[in-house]
Amino acid sequence: MNNSVTHTARLLGAGLRALLVLTLVTGVLYPLAVTGVAQTLFPGRANGSEIRADGRVVGSSLIGQRYDLPPEKGQQGSRPDLRWFQGRPANGLGVNSINTRYTLLLSGATNLAADNTVLVRQVQDAKAAVIKDNSVPGYRVRASEVPADAVTSSGSGLDPDISPQYARIQVHRVAAENGLPVTRVAKLVADHTEGRTLGFMGEPRVNVLELNIALKALVAQH
Repeated sequence: MNNSVTHTARLLGAGLRALLVLTLVTGVLYPLAVTGVAQTLFPGRANGSEIRADGRVVGSSLIGQRYDLPPEKGQQGSRPDLRWFQGRPANGLGVNSINTRYTLLLSGATNLAADNTVLVRQVQDAKAAVIKDNSVPGYRVRASEVPADAVTSSGSGLDPDISPQYARIQVHRVAAENGLPVTRVAKLVADHTEGRTLGFMGEPRVNVLELNIALKALVAQH
């Protein structure tokens, strides 16, 4: 009987020591090591890829934002602020209906089939709006020039980037709205156009938030 109790106690002791060691290694040392490496080698990405302007964090390079005018009294929906470059549509976003204390958006796609009449109407309306908003005296956007990312939302609805083609379509409108030379605004787009990752992955892109920060600085200088 005593031998059995002693053996059980030894097993419990060994199990407890194993638990403590594994907790120390996997719950303390490993997370500290990973965090230390990330903070040392990739501090920006480790901290959420934050973008700062005017001494404060204004967003993340990984999450898109909207650039809308403040809603007027009785207004249904919002209107884009045409002084700024606009991102992709965000038709797949939902609103958190459980935690109503904060304004939280849920990322997601529309999940509509390509021949769905709702999606077709959304694309048609978005295309008409792109042509109307970006056509200014001396420059008119043709329907054939409107790229797919200008009229469709991404899988998450939070894509921070647009194609260089969509950015270039907006140059004349942004220049006119801000009283800037078209060449200066076009150079902003060129300067903020990123190529394919490692030269072969993905597509060329323009981060809208970073572009609008540069635009704000240009307007202040003008």
